[in-house]
Amino acid sequence: MNVAIVLFEGFDELDAVGPYEVFQLAGRYGGDLSAELVTLEPTERIVARSGMRVEPDGTLDGTDVDLLLVPGGGWNDDGPGVRVEYDRGEIPDRLAQYHTEGTAVASVCTGALLLAKAGLLDGRPATTHHTALEDLRELGADVVEDRVVDDGDVLTAGGITSGFDLALHIVARECGESVADSVARELEYERVI
Repeated sequence: MNVAIVLFEGFDELDAVGPYEVFQLAGRYGGDLSAELVTLEPTERIVARSGMRVEPDGTLDGTDVDLLLVPGGGWNDDGPGVRVEYDRGEIPDRLAQYHTEGTAVASVCTGALLLAKAGLLDGRPATTHHTALEDLRELGADVVEDRVVDDGDVLTAGGITSGFDLALHIVARECGESVADSVARELEYERVI
């Protein structure tokens, strides 16, 4: 399974980097899983919410993808981030397109608002950061206040650190519990789901 983590200006670092490391470690521990950091348009560098600079691996169109993961960041802030991408609409449009073609989608934190804009959460159980739960509800999701909500081909995670839980859940689902346990041990992270 190849996971494409879609980056945009103002994404929250841990929302993307935490799952990225989980997925890469899963591959090292025998899971058939890898991750790439991608953007919609070619770019040399993306600047995250707290200033980390990331060089993407490539673009979404140039990636063989089984699961798209969208981080959050910047929904409640001025400046770049989820709110800007929500208003722009390009990421939601691409999420809808890929999902229609059979690609699973996932979000961490306020990345769920981009899934909602794509129409992927209408009437479905989903979660997001606690500061955006009401916004998610208003956008038609059946809000569940859990760290991870798995609705088959659409998965969402709550606040920032729940990205670890989401990624470990995906590893367990796709590669087995023993691989997920090995990754959690390596990270010295206690699995909660």
